[in-house]
Amino acid sequence: MSQKTVYRICPLCEAGCGLGITLSQNEVEKVRGDADNPMSKGFCCPKGIALKDLHEDPDRLRTPMIRENGVFREAGWDEALALIDRNLARVREKNGNDAVALYLGNPNTHTMAGGLFIRPLVKSLGTKNFYTSSTVDQMPKMIACGHLYGHPMRIPVPDIDHTDLFVVFGANPFVSNGSLMTAPDIPGRVRSLQKRGGKMIVIDPAKTKTALAADRHLFILPGTDAFMLLAIVNVLFEEKRVSPGHLADFINDGDIDTLEKAVSAWTPEAAADICLVPAADIRELALEIASSGKCAVYGRMGTSTAPHGGLSSWLIEVINILTGNMDRPGGTAFARPAHVPDGSIPKRGFATDRWRSRVSGAPETAGELPAAVLAEEITTPGNGQIRMLITIAGNPVVGAPESDRLDEALAQLDFMVSVDYYINETTRRANVILPPASIICHGHYDFFFHGLSVRNYGAYSPPVLEKGTGEKDKWEILAHLTLIAKGMGAEADPGQVAQGILHELASGVIKSLGGPEKAGITEQTLIGMLSGKTAPERILDFLLRIGPYGDNFGLNPDGINFDKLSEFAHGMDLGPLQSWIEKAIATPDNKIHLFPLPYQDAINRLEVPPGHPQSGNRGFSLIGRRHLRTNNSWMHNIPALSANNPCTLHIHPENARALGVGNNDMATVTSDAGTISVPVEITDTIMPGVVSLPHGWGHDMKGSQLRVAGKNPGVNANRITPAIMDPLSATAVLNGIPVSVAKSG
Repeated sequence: MSQKTVYRICPLCEAGCGLGITLSQNEVEKVRGDADNPMSKGFCCPKGIALKDLHEDPDRLRTPMIRENGVFREAGWDEALALIDRNLARVREKNGNDAVALYLGNPNTHTMAGGLFIRPLVKSLGTKNFYTSSTVDQMPKMIACGHLYGHPMRIPVPDIDHTDLFVVFGANPFVSNGSLMTAPDIPGRVRSLQKRGGKMIVIDPAKTKTALAADRHLFILPGTDAFMLLAIVNVLFEEKRVSPGHLADFINDGDIDTLEKAVSAWTPEAAADICLVPAADIRELALEIASSGKCAVYGRMGTSTAPHGGLSSWLIEVINILTGNMDRPGGTAFARPAHVPDGSIPKRGFATDRWRSRVSGAPETAGELPAAVLAEEITTPGNGQIRMLITIAGNPVVGAPESDRLDEALAQLDFMVSVDYYINETTRRANVILPPASIICHGHYDFFFHGLSVRNYGAYSPPVLEKGTGEKDKWEILAHLTLIAKGMGAEADPGQVAQGILHELASGVIKSLGGPEKAGITEQTLIGMLSGKTAPERILDFLLRIGPYGDNFGLNPDGINFDKLSEFAHGMDLGPLQSWIEKAIATPDNKIHLFPLPYQDAINRLEVPPGHPQSGNRGFSLIGRRHLRTNNSWMHNIPALSANNPCTLHIHPENARALGVGNNDMATVTSDAGTISVPVEITDTIMPGVVSLPHGWGHDMKGSQLRVAGKNPGVNANRITPAIMDPLSATAVLNGIPVSVAKSG
């Protein structure tokens, strides 16, 4: 029996671990970590090992599905695409472009198709109703970085491999494998940090796996991180420890003085009464951050999806800047990915609130409207009402706030299309489902996460197996939808979209050289030099050639291109993070806008969150929870990933005694949005007065066809999450939800 091992990058979470996949007779026999991958060095979590199970899952769709009279049937691609073409034209003709909405889930960021072919689709649809999972996840960090550095994807990442002090607010990277921080084997990297004499300090309402490994853990009341962060900034000024170093030349005049006045009232003592972290601990942490030679302050979901998520995300950046730790080795720095040419981000500035949602007037952020308003935009009559929805790799019925309301709204649509592997809680409402070929039948390059890597790195993974007869790559599906939206019909060649992308890139290069005559080369000549069998490979080759390490179409013979990158089966190490703020910054004046007006206003309006005891709340504060084995809801359909992940309510022993509940008893949890019943798990890893539920569950909805997930459905926490948003980023508030808890009758 012939065997061979092929190597690829795991596409299931941001870590991007290297995998060795053993094939036997053209079938996957086993998956293991790739010991020769320079980033992960053999590490991979259970999700990567389960890639074989995802590929072989009998519930994964292999052909398009059309729903008729409430029942799905298999269909051919021509029939499915033609049906979409007719209905998109019908809805637009009757109601206009804004009657069509697009929703993207986070798996799109793990695909080449998502990195290259979403933008043409959005442009061709021409709708303001564009929604993504970003507004239930990382949008506060994107907005903060957009204001500070000029672009929402200029996000500094911790240089965890060289720092002396790693301060973690509301994040659990031991379980999430890093978030907005591509770093395989976080536990190993933290152990190395500690072995070289460094420290990790975690501030979190729960003693997570990350907190258990920390040198120090501080409990904090959910939703109050902004108050503690303001107090840290206050101490930096009070103790005269503000020292931005080389960043001083990039900070607008007067911003530091204005900031000092704005935080003057937020002493550690004032913050301690709200966040319940002792003032002495806040002061000690601030001085430790200031004194450390190399410090990286990092925050994620706990700080992001909270009542003051936008303010917290900005303050974390401010602390790194004021202490001179941003844009330097051992602090935080911008990655320099191989496919992003220096200077390719136009320095035209950053703005939000360029348009607003029709019903509640929620602001646009980074080109999106908040997912929390999608339901009301569907159900509220009037000009611009959403009548058709396209979802791509998203399950908002599980992932978005007030999920029951959204589910009911989807049932009222005139037409719905989903690009997805499964008939899940959301796609069961679709009229047409278009399934891409298996995840291992796609080529892979991390367009998003190489830009968030803790070490500059590049890797291309060719398809492990050929796609099945009649299957389509995801890029082809998105290109078909783009051409349909352009009015070119269901039969148009998807390669036209790829050619359009290449011509746009070639035109940009020639324009930068002064035009065709000065350049002495044509667009077609540049395109003719490209390698790669598929459209995504050829586009990647173009981007690599003009990137910071590229061969510049032969002018730099030592540079890289697609062929050279492909020779590195385990990935190419491009070196540690370095200071390059002069080129990285994307503001029109080439300055860091340290204290933008929206954040000045936010500090002036700052109030204790609704879940805080000072607000009159006498119940509990609900927070989310991550599981290592599951990243998205569809992973619950894999036995190896879902079997040992109980969907339970974490509650502190003293609270359990007061309520009279024991382990596995059922508890009723009630918020302003609704009530759920969930089994109890008593643990002293949760802060008293706080309860926790994991995300992504709730697979008990009629019509969902996930057999494994249906046997262990769990409870959807978003059924009781109100549609409340952070005002700075329009991001859903998923943590710090005021709830009451009682033993179920």
